[in-house]
Amino acid sequence: IVHSPTGSSLRALTLKDVLNGTFSYKTFFPNWISGQEYLHQSADNNIVLYNIETGESYVILSNSTMKSVNASNYGLSPDRVVVFLSFSSLFFLFFPSREFLRGYELPRPIQYLCWSPVGSKLAYVYQNNIYLKQRPGDPPYQITYNGRENKIFNGIPDWVYEGKLYFFFLVLPLQAYNNNEDLPSKSENRTAGAKNPVVRIFIVDTIYPQHVGPIEVPVPSMIASSDYYFSWLTWVTDERVCLQWLKRVQNVSVLSICDFREDWHAWDCPKTQEHIEESRTGWAGGFFVSTPVFSYDAISYYKIFSDKDGYKHIHYIKDTVENAIQITSGKWEAINIFRVTQDSLFYSSNEFEDYPGRRNIYRISIGSYPPSKKCVTCHLRKERCQYYTASFSDYAKYYALICYGPGLPISTLHDGRTDQEIKILEENKELETALKYIQLPTEEIKKLEVDEITLWYKMILPPQFDRSRKYPLLIQVYGGPCSQSVRSVFAVNWISYLASKEGIVIALVDGRGTAFQGDKFLYAVYRKLGVYEVEDQITAVRKFIEMGFIDEKRIAIWGWSYGGYVSSLALASGTGLFKCGIAVAPVSSWEYYASIYTERFMGFPTKDDNLEHYKNSTVMARAEYFRNVDYLLIHGTADDNVHFQNSAQIAKALVNAQVDFQAMWYSDQNHGLSGLSTNHLYTHMTHFLKQCFSSSD
Repeated sequence: IVHSPTGSSLRALTLKDVLNGTFSYKTFFPNWISGQEYLHQSADNNIVLYNIETGESYVILSNSTMKSVNASNYGLSPDRVVVFLSFSSLFFLFFPSREFLRGYELPRPIQYLCWSPVGSKLAYVYQNNIYLKQRPGDPPYQITYNGRENKIFNGIPDWVYEGKLYFFFLVLPLQAYNNNEDLPSKSENRTAGAKNPVVRIFIVDTIYPQHVGPIEVPVPSMIASSDYYFSWLTWVTDERVCLQWLKRVQNVSVLSICDFREDWHAWDCPKTQEHIEESRTGWAGGFFVSTPVFSYDAISYYKIFSDKDGYKHIHYIKDTVENAIQITSGKWEAINIFRVTQDSLFYSSNEFEDYPGRRNIYRISIGSYPPSKKCVTCHLRKERCQYYTASFSDYAKYYALICYGPGLPISTLHDGRTDQEIKILEENKELETALKYIQLPTEEIKKLEVDEITLWYKMILPPQFDRSRKYPLLIQVYGGPCSQSVRSVFAVNWISYLASKEGIVIALVDGRGTAFQGDKFLYAVYRKLGVYEVEDQITAVRKFIEMGFIDEKRIAIWGWSYGGYVSSLALASGTGLFKCGIAVAPVSSWEYYASIYTERFMGFPTKDDNLEHYKNSTVMARAEYFRNVDYLLIHGTADDNVHFQNSAQIAKALVNAQVDFQAMWYSDQNHGLSGLSTNHLYTHMTHFLKQCFSSSD
């Protein structure tokens, strides 16, 4: 990827390089505040305002001001009069005087805070209740009074919503907020089949909050008849709002467009403005149900959902979903709609050259008929960049392209009308120079065709790779539904080090259940997690052995979270393929995991639904099969995502089966195992792997 001056002066990557982040890259995301202005934090931590059209830039918030209140975050009000600075407390700073507003600091800890889209009105959540300030110096107006810890959450999600569904809290002249109530106590986790929070949506007039109390938005009758989720809210206009609801079973989603009726003093959500999305082969949507992007008429919208061939594509909905006009089509998928203007729609897809793990940005001219399509990024820096995201200013006057690889990441600024590049925002020159002296592994992305299934893989090969030699193989797996590991992105990480210094071949394989290759591939795992994901990793390993350069006595697998579940099941598959493996924070039984996530893919753990597969898909049921592999099990004791209980039950089952294994726990650490734990973790895993691969007997 990066060419070096001379082969002899190169050194291998070290573990220290990776743990210190020596070769980490930078991206540049403008914080847009108008059509032509953005804020950005400079290298010396000043907050700078840039005007693209005048070329001017000036510091609006100095690093010394940030430091004086130990601020880690900032937010400029839309009228640019006030900025809030946050750390453990919230401070307000007036412009242009740069004076602190003393005596009006918010109580702590604040659970959420946001500005209105105009002026300097703000809403915040404190102790599970919502407050509104017309200006930072005004006294707060309390909107809700019934907030109770672990019982009623106003304006913020509870545990199960927080990680597993989109969530928001937005303010306009009218303000919407969610209310989660009737919750179990914190000790009763919302696991599969358990009681879920009840969600209600209220809207408040923020101009006259005291005159007009919160008004509830009705739930569509076909949703309200059983357990349901609220998944998204879009403000269309000040008096039109669009809500998305999901049945608890998660194969039916309803999009409801509601209008405020002054005469009724209520929100009206007519059935004619209800749009139903249903999946007959899996769950609704991808990882989430997609969100609508409204056009300028404030009633029609663009949305990504499956077409008749089972690929996710952009559709235009004017009246009913049945009459939707398909905008994109083909055996590839539209990933994200970035912006709709009066004459253009910008989106990303993996169409270009049929690589599912790429992302390019396209523009469709919707002002003309038939609409014409242009790939903005495909040939910009073809060798360096094939995985992009974008960030648009107001009205898409300008946009930034952020390229993540496969070469060195680069961020550029473009004219929204002509797509011309205006300037480079960040090109990682220092990193490029530093890497000239490093012997990086080479990466290739290819596919295997097995029994009419296409398995894309990324292989990371040691420097001076020689096909006539035999190398140890490490499979890195995630494999969760709607994920993707085989992507054209740049990274210098732990597996780069293992290839560069330790001479290990690394492979990542996207098996069935992974995303952006059509519904047949995605929904193959529906209601049977832990089967095909594991089978496909094993199939790929057999194919890799056939390539002739893998030492079949030195093959390992590792994964984190869902990847820990897959690696555990692969090790316990009884194939004899794996010598050893590592599971970090693995799920071990789907009965222990969050309801929203688990039920989406598995249904309910009840006799009349899918209890049998819940029981058959546990790691514990395969304890006996770990006897002939070296297994390292790792977990943080304070993991609030995949609870420690998962690994504790694996350990118990292995002890009961009298199977030897290794384990490492991290006290009071959560799912991310951050801080000093990270260094300890990767050092420990490196020792384990080197020991496993040290001999081939």
